[in-house]
This record gives sequence, structure tokens and C-alpha cells, in this order.
Amino acid sequence: MSALENKVTSTEDTNHVELNAEQIKRLIPHRSPMLMVERLIKVISGESAIGIKTVSLEDWYFQGHFPKKPVMPGVMIIEALAQTAATLAMHSLDLYDKEKLVYFMGIDEARFRKMVVPGDVLSLEVQKTHKRGPVWRFKGLAKVNGEIVAEAIKTAMISD
Repeated sequence: MSALENKVTSTEDTNHVELNAEQIKRLIPHRSPMLMVERLIKVISGESAIGIKTVSLEDWYFQGHFPKKPVMPGVMIIEALAQTAATLAMHSLDLYDKEKLVYFMGIDEARFRKMVVPGDVLSLEVQKTHKRGPVWRFKGLAKVNGEIVAEAIKTAMISD
């Protein structure tokens, strides 16, 4: 178990919500083909979220990465974690249908452990570790079948 995995913990708290794709689109500006999160299956406001991304051979990046052996680019996994974190932040502040954006300021300790291929279902787990004013810090784990495939720490700012 990695140090980062130890810090992204699940909670038995039942005070959570789920968000569908339409609700996510009310919180972040991403749209197809860049919308990387289909739904959030568990959101604990101000704390953590778990998003889902089903990886499909039809995803645009597989046209060139790699045609004979499709592998999801690591940066797209990080983007999916970032969108999950952005949705958590915006939901936590009740910023539905607002013209605010979450800008990512830094990515630290990114690690890629296993390949993600078409047919995989990514579980995108993010936890807020710090918030100061408009700046948020998150720890994120991407998993397939319970195994970590990527992890990173992200810093973001909510702005107009």
C-alpha cells in the first residue's frame, strides 16, 4: 500500500450524494470529448468523491495511442482525477450553473502503476487534504478492479 493510498481513505459516512453526467456538467465546463467522468457514485461535500470512467476503444485518444495496442494515456487518467476533484470542489461550494472555473496549479507525486485499456472501468477517488481561500489540495487514486493504476496530488484554484 502506497503512502498516498493510506491518505485516501473511505468513510462509513452515509451522508453522501451521487451525481450524474448532467449534474457534473452544471459544475464543470468540460464536454465531450474532454469530459472524462461519467458519474460520481459517492460525494461527501467538502471531503471526498469517487468518480467513474468506463474506458472505451471509441475514446478519441486511442486513435493514436496506440493503434495496435491501445493504452489510455497517463495524462488522461490524471485529467479524469482532476475533473473528479473539480466537481467535488464546485459541489461543496454549491456552485451549480455558475461561471466559475477550477484551474489546476500543480500536480505532484504522479505515479503510473498499471496500463489502462479499453474495457476497464476507472474508479477515480479524490480526497481534499487542504483548503485555503480559493485554493484546494487533493490526493487522488485511480483504480481498476480495486488495484491502483495511477496516483497524484493536485493543487487547484477556483476562479471567475
